[in-house]
Amino acid sequence: MKRIALTIGVLALSLSSAFAQDAVRKAAEDAAAAIASAPEAQAPAPAPKYWTSSVAINLGFNNTILENWAAGGYNTMNLTSNLDAKANYKKELMSWNNRLQLDYGFLSSADKKGILQKSNDRIYLESKWAYQTAPSSKLNYTASFDFRSQFTDTPAGYKQEENGSWVENGIKSGFISPAYTNLALGIQWTPSSYFDINIAPLTGGFTIVTNQALRSSYGMKELTEAVKDEEGNITTPATYASTLFQFGAQVKANFKLVINKNLKYETQAVVFTDYIKAIDSKEPYFRINWDNSIDWQLSRFVKCAFKTWLISDPNVTVTREDGTIAKRGVQFKEFLSFNFTYTFATK
Repeated sequence: MKRIALTIGVLALSLSSAFAQDAVRKAAEDAAAAIASAPEAQAPAPAPKYWTSSVAINLGFNNTILENWAAGGYNTMNLTSNLDAKANYKKELMSWNNRLQLDYGFLSSADKKGILQKSNDRIYLESKWAYQTAPSSKLNYTASFDFRSQFTDTPAGYKQEENGSWVENGIKSGFISPAYTNLALGIQWTPSSYFDINIAPLTGGFTIVTNQALRSSYGMKELTEAVKDEEGNITTPATYASTLFQFGAQVKANFKLVINKNLKYETQAVVFTDYIKAIDSKEPYFRINWDNSIDWQLSRFVKCAFKTWLISDPNVTVTREDGTIAKRGVQFKEFLSFNFTYTFATK
């Protein structure tokens, strides 16, 4: 009897063990199936980047040293610098583009010892807000602001004193003398990535001249007349306003041609007409700024740059080197340089 009971107990334990193994196997299979059917964990999407920015720095240096050179000439040293900074924002239909261009250069020549002659000087700031009329449209409503001036005084010329030293013979421009500001509301057409034209029928701005002696040269309004003595000599010079407000229309066109990754050409033309001036004088008034730039990247850190600037402003009196005055003259400048260049940019 005991043997039968023992046999029955062994069989019961075997059956219970088999059922337990089946339950464990089934639980493992169910867990594996659940893991396999579970959705894969996805990495969080990267946050959108609305800003892009870059800063390009260029430095150029030229030096000429002559020693017993029969053909003649003077020892010279020329240093140039340029900064081109951009910060652009883009989100859906709205964009905001900003650009700051700074240029400065000077030269030292043995024929004018002790004088650093300025060769380049420019401050140009542009800021433009735009809203696209439709996702696929090439038209944008725009509000733009720009500012132009320079860093230091520009001499009208140089004269040599009895002791042989050279001194500046007056000045013809300086910091905020003049400065030009414009605020323009209009619409921009962008048919391609390399060309756009902005037409702003509502454009207002100021010409600012802080130096009293230069205000008459830039068309500032006369406040008080000059006082003369009996012999006709001026005893008290005339005074002029420091600012001139202008209101009119502006057309700005930009064109950029990338020939290859190392060679590019960029130009901007700005034409402004003054409604107030046209009504008062019954003559058309146009101020023109035309900038051109060719950049040739010779190597990673060496670049050749050729730039030109043209200005035509009926309000400006231009003084030539010989002291003569040219009213409403066209101002033109060109600049060729070989520079060390480096660019910081966001990826």
